[in-house]
Amino acid sequence: MSETKTPIIVWFRQDLRLADNPALSAAAKTGAPILPVYVLDDDNAAEWKMGGASRWWLHYSLSALNDSLDGKLVLLKGDAFVQISALAQDVKAQAIYWNRCYEPWRVRRDKIIKQTLKDMDVSIESFNGSLLWEPWEVLKSDGTPYKVFTPFYRKGCLSKEPPRKPLPVPKNMAFATYKNSLPLAKLGLLPTKPRWDKKMEQYWEIGEKGAAKALSHFLDHGLDNYKEGRNIMAGDNLSRLSPRLHFGELSPNQVWYGSEEVGEKKKLQKDLDHFHSELGWREFCHGLLYYFPDLPKKNLQPRFDAFPWAKNAKHLAAWQAGQTGYPVVDAAMRELWETGFMHNRARMVVGSFLVKHLRLHWREGEEWFWDCLVDADLPNNAANWQWIAGCGADAAPYFRIFNPVTQGQKFDADGAYVRRYVPELKNMPDKYLHNPWDAPAEVLKQAGVELGKTYPRPIVDHAEAREKALEAFRETKGDAPE
Repeated sequence: MSETKTPIIVWFRQDLRLADNPALSAAAKTGAPILPVYVLDDDNAAEWKMGGASRWWLHYSLSALNDSLDGKLVLLKGDAFVQISALAQDVKAQAIYWNRCYEPWRVRRDKIIKQTLKDMDVSIESFNGSLLWEPWEVLKSDGTPYKVFTPFYRKGCLSKEPPRKPLPVPKNMAFATYKNSLPLAKLGLLPTKPRWDKKMEQYWEIGEKGAAKALSHFLDHGLDNYKEGRNIMAGDNLSRLSPRLHFGELSPNQVWYGSEEVGEKKKLQKDLDHFHSELGWREFCHGLLYYFPDLPKKNLQPRFDAFPWAKNAKHLAAWQAGQTGYPVVDAAMRELWETGFMHNRARMVVGSFLVKHLRLHWREGEEWFWDCLVDADLPNNAANWQWIAGCGADAAPYFRIFNPVTQGQKFDADGAYVRRYVPELKNMPDKYLHNPWDAPAEVLKQAGVELGKTYPRPIVDHAEAREKALEAFRETKGDAPE
C-alpha cells in the first residue's frame, strides 16, 4: 500500500455499479482511499452458488465495473470470511462498507464477518442498495410477514415512506491499490469448451452502461401499454431489467423514479402502477425468503408435502430441450437456452406445464432455471416456482392449469414468438401453428412438417394430463392453504 491514509474497503456484491451505490457513496464522503473488492464465494453459497448462465453474466459485469473503477477492482475467490478478514488485516483497513444481501446463506455469513471484524477493531457499515424497502419494514400489524401480495404491496409498501431518491456517482474518489488481486479469468466464470455461451452475447450489453441503455429503451418503448402488452410474447413491452437488478447494475430506486418520471409525463398511470407493482412483487419475494429461509426447498403450504409428484426422466429432458410437442412451451424453453432469458408469460406457461401436465416436482424447474437464467435470483426463483405449483404464498390454485394451445393463440397470436424459436414450424399457417397435430396432412406437407420427425408429437395429451393433475391434487391431504 502506497497511501499514508488507511483505506476503506468497499465490498461489491449484488451492486455492480457506481451510481446509486450507498456503500460507495458513503465511503467516498469520508475522503479516505477506497479499495473496491469483489469476492467469488462459492464456499458459503454451497448448493446455491451461481449457475452457468449467471456466472457468464457476472464475468462481463465485473469486467465493466473494473473499467469504471479505472482498473482498481480487487478480485478474490474463496470463503469471503477468510478473504475479507485477511484483506482487512493486510491493508490495515479502517472500515469495510457493503450493501446488504438477503439470501439466508449470505445473512448468516455476513453476521459472522461483521462480528469478527468488529473484534479486530475494523468498523463495519452496511446499507440498503438492493431493495426499495427493507423486509423488516413491511410487516403486518401483528409483526408477522405478509403471505399475500396485494396487502403486502398496497397496505405495506405503499403506506411507508417513499423509496429513497437515487444517488449520483460519487465525485473525486481516490482509490487504493492492492497487488494480490486475481486476474478475472482466474475466477473461472466462463465455460470451457463447448462455449455454449457465445450465442447469448448478441442479446445483451452487460454492465452499468448497458443497464442504463436498457432502462432508457424500456421507458421510451415499453412503458406505454405495459399493463396489457407485457403479456405478448414477441412484444417490446417487457422490461428485461431483471438481470440488471439481480446483479445490481441498476438499483430498484433508479427504476422506480425513472419510470415514475416518464409515466407521469406521458400520463401512463395505469401502466406505471402495474410496473411499480412488479417491482413490488420483487420486494415480496425477497421478504418471503428472508422470513422463510427454507423457501427454495420446502413447500410453504404443508398440504403439498403429500402431493404425488411423478418421476419421468424422458419428460423432464423433453421439457428442458424444448421438445414437448407444444410449440409455445418449446419456443419458451429454447428462448431460455438461446438467450439466458424467458418472457414472463412464457415462464408461467412452461412452469404450469412442468408441474401440472407432467406432474414433475417444482424443484426440477427451479434447478433448471437456476442454471440457465441470467437473472437467476434465489428469492424470485423459489417464490415464483412455488407460486405456479400452487404451494407457495398467494399462489395460483393448482387447479388453474394453463392450456398451452390457447395460451399461444392468445399471447402469440401472429406466431412471431414460436416462429423465432421453433423455426421448423415457420411455414405453418397461424390456424395450426400452436396445434400442428390438428392440421390436415396436406397442410403439414406444404409446411415441410413431419410430426414425429421434423417436430415431435405432444408428449402428453392436454385433456388427459389435466385430469390426472386434478386427480393427484384431490389425493393431496393436509391443512387447507392459508
